[in-house]
Amino acid sequence: MKESNKNDGLKRPSVKLSTRELFICIDSYTKPLLSESQLYQPTKMQKLKPMSQFRVSSCIRNEKDPIAAFNLFLNPNQTPNSTLKPFKHSLLSYDLIIDKLGRAKLFHELELILSKLKLETRISPTEIMFCNVITWYARGRLIDKALQVFDEMPMYRCPKTVKSLNTLLNGLLICREYDKMERIFLGFGRFGWRDACTYNVMINSCRARGDLVGARRLFDEMLERRFRPNVATFATLIAALCEGLKLKEALKLWNDMSRGYKIEPNVFVYTSLIKGLCDANELTEAFRLKDEMLEKNMKITSPIFTTLIRGLFKVGRKDDVQGVLDEMTKIGCKPDTATYNALITGYCEEGRIELGLGVLNEMKDKGCKPDVVSYNVIIRAYLNDGKFREAMDLFEDMPRRGCKPDVVSYRVLVQGLVDGTMLQEVVSYLDEMVFKGFAPYPVVINKFMTRLHQEGNSELLFQVLTSLAKGNYIYTDSWTLVTSIVCENSELSSFRQLFDSLIGDNCQVGLTAEQFCLNSNQTGEV
Repeated sequence: MKESNKNDGLKRPSVKLSTRELFICIDSYTKPLLSESQLYQPTKMQKLKPMSQFRVSSCIRNEKDPIAAFNLFLNPNQTPNSTLKPFKHSLLSYDLIIDKLGRAKLFHELELILSKLKLETRISPTEIMFCNVITWYARGRLIDKALQVFDEMPMYRCPKTVKSLNTLLNGLLICREYDKMERIFLGFGRFGWRDACTYNVMINSCRARGDLVGARRLFDEMLERRFRPNVATFATLIAALCEGLKLKEALKLWNDMSRGYKIEPNVFVYTSLIKGLCDANELTEAFRLKDEMLEKNMKITSPIFTTLIRGLFKVGRKDDVQGVLDEMTKIGCKPDTATYNALITGYCEEGRIELGLGVLNEMKDKGCKPDVVSYNVIIRAYLNDGKFREAMDLFEDMPRRGCKPDVVSYRVLVQGLVDGTMLQEVVSYLDEMVFKGFAPYPVVINKFMTRLHQEGNSELLFQVLTSLAKGNYIYTDSWTLVTSIVCENSELSSFRQLFDSLIGDNCQVGLTAEQFCLNSNQTGEV
């Protein structure tokens, strides 16, 4: 014990080890000590196994970033100085990457993949792949690209059929290229490339143009060629007739559909008929069709109830609206934003703005977020009722409520304040509107500037012109007014400077105010 205490009092030398020596000591307890040459000799990297086609397809499918999936497709084996042969993708890999790029509207990258696919002679793509490509190009308003893909399908070793033709016609319909639709329809029709779907697309194009005669002619031709119409055919025709206020013909076709052709109407057919009946103020028949849908156990969606609510407000049966809402709750149909907007619009048109505002506040509690239309309707109602301060307060409160004002919000507010002679407020909101890149109504601006000129309020008029000049929103009538002011009042130096600046920006040859007025007096034109 004493020996131990004596040794404890001794001063021991400190031992310092380098990092390399420390690791050698630790490692010596588990395995034989490595020599210094062995310790610092770099290990050879194991060769990475090349990815299989199945693995590449799986990675592309699971990759959420379309650009990352595109890069993976181009370089599946990302090893430096790789001596591997070019990777041969499977048809599944092409299908997956084309789908991702098309949905993301990455058309440049999509073209690169298509160019590679064209050279893959060992692969024969399916027609549905090109149908999808044509649809994505059409939705991106690249109809020339869609036509090119359709024409070049045989170069991809994929024959064209009526399926791809129908897809192209539908893409032209999306882009409203009605003349091209007609030419292609007639051209391929000579080769017998038509079916019921082809006629459905062409009838839908007539509906979009409001051509009821053309739609009926196509339907008759369809029957002559012994193509059996389907539920989509009748749904399109009935919708076109209802939109064209041909309600009797629509109801007759509805009866023929079930009795003559033994085709049961679907939800779209009933929706079109109910909307047409509500537009014609035939609410009793509209509710009867709704009850018929319930008897057939058809799923009634919120748009049908929204249409009925609008119809009730239109004919002044506002007391029946609550019954429609109760029925929605009973069958488990949840009101959407359009339903609440119909309530807000109906209450505001009756002058019961506070009820409309109550519906707006109730939407958040019911888990339905108001959109900009919800606010614009109430703001317009406040302005029409002369409650300008309430309208401005709600407008200013929109961002806090999670809804940004759009161009319609600003236009409604500015027009209402102009009618209410809230001149200073108009200038403020107009400047904010132009700053955000929203174009004001030319008629409203000309009316406002004319009033300022008549009242001799040159200061506000100059502010308005300055704001409009920032966004290049000075229209023809505004130019005429500015020119007359400058020519009549040579002492207004601020207007002359602004006018000279605008002339310099908008004319190839810079003219001063005096020169412009002189030319105007000589020609009699502005």
